[in-house]
This record gives sequence, C-alpha cells and structure tokens, in this order.
Amino acid sequence: MLNKSSLLLPCLVSLFFLSCEREKPSLTLSFTGDLLLDRGVREQITRRSIASLFEPIKPILSQSDFVVTNLECPVTKRQTPVVKKYIFRAEPEWLPEVKKAGITHLGMANNHTYDQGREGITDTYKNVTQAGLVAIGYGQNQQKACEPVLVEKNGIRVALFASVLLPLENWPYLPESPGICQATISQLSERIKAYHNQQPADKIVVILHWGVEFQTSPGIIQRKEAKSLIDVGADAIIGHHPHVVQPLSYYK
Repeated sequence: MLNKSSLLLPCLVSLFFLSCEREKPSLTLSFTGDLLLDRGVREQITRRSIASLFEPIKPILSQSDFVVTNLECPVTKRQTPVVKKYIFRAEPEWLPEVKKAGITHLGMANNHTYDQGREGITDTYKNVTQAGLVAIGYGQNQQKACEPVLVEKNGIRVALFASVLLPLENWPYLPESPGICQATISQLSERIKAYHNQQPADKIVVILHWGVEFQTSPGIIQRKEAKSLIDVGADAIIGHHPHVVQPLSYYK
C-alpha cells in the first residue's frame, strides 16, 4: 500500500537466463511491483524531486539488463477522470528520471492505466515511448495489446506477455479500440502455446495484474491458472496488485 514518504516498488524478482552455448552468456530480467507516481508520492516529488525517490534503488536496478515495472497510473496532462473510487495521474516530465533509474519497460495492463479515460491511455503510451521506455500490454486494439514484447541479449530472447485479469470499474471492453490487454487465462494459454510452438527456443514470461489486495498468498484458482500457463510453455509468472509481498512458488 502507498506510504506517504516513499515510492511504491514493493518487491523485486530477478530472472537469470543462460544460453546453451559453451561460454554461457546470460540475460538478467528484473520485475518490480507497482510504480505509483501520485498521492503521497506526488507530494514527495513536489518537495524533493522525482530523481531523489529513485536514488536508494538505482544500484539494485543497475545490476539487471532489463527492468520491468508495473506503471500503476496514467501519465498524461489530460484530466478526464473515469468514475471510479481511486483515480491517479502522473506527469509526463517525470518519465525521463524513471528511465535514468534503470527501468526499461513499463507494464500498462492494470486497473489504473485507464483512470483518465481512453485518450489518457493513448497519451500514456505516447509519453512512455517518447521517454525511451518500452510499454507492455498496450495496443491499438486487443489483438495488438496482447502481443508479447521481446527482449534480447547475447542470443537469448524472452517474450513478455501481459494482461489485467481484474474487473475494470466503469470501463467498457472495446476490442477494436486502443487500450490495455484484457486477455483471459484461456486466451493467454492459446497465445502462449502458439508462440511456444513457433519459437521453442525463446523463454516466455507472463506478467499478470491479478489477485486480492492485502492477501499474503495467491488463491487456489490463481495457482491452478499459473500452472496451466506453465503447462503450455510459460517459464515464469510474475504477479502484482495485492500490495503485499507474496511467496515464490516453483513448478516444473
């Protein structure tokens, strides 16, 4: 949960992939929880600067080739809030400091990217891209929004799939309009299986915004769904949304 004096990056998980070559070149990917740049964090940015918030974690993030963070707010000057309980917004001029901190990719498939409406989502994508960051889970339609984003180094490729599995408050599902990926587990399974069959050498990581806030362990259904995704080709499942650190599990 948001603390008035700190940035919300509650947990860092790193994945280390090795190639099959003799010298074993590697690729390191790190994933964090929610990055929220509003509420108490906005107050701290106003007092101290956006750069100061990242100083304690920059040495940690710099150890990875790629860092993927869930962007828990739209980044836009537009103020056209959707009717919902919690509404966030961040300033576009803050994004260059996010990049300087070592973050490379921002996940948009969550229950707050749409807080300033559909145009706020397209603004966010444009601002993220202009800042030199890569958006995950956004597209001009659902087909594009749910396509994986590839990262590659030393001949190792990782496909990043992302989706929000939560019901979205006062948000219409318009599959032919710009928006965030809202693929179901069944739809993700089909996509992952097809990708794995076409690119068997690639690693696959699935990033999901799901679960129950403040529940310290994933639910039974989540565990079953995660295993089903691994059964069709996923190598790791990264989850966020509960605002607490949940345990790691290993399967296959």
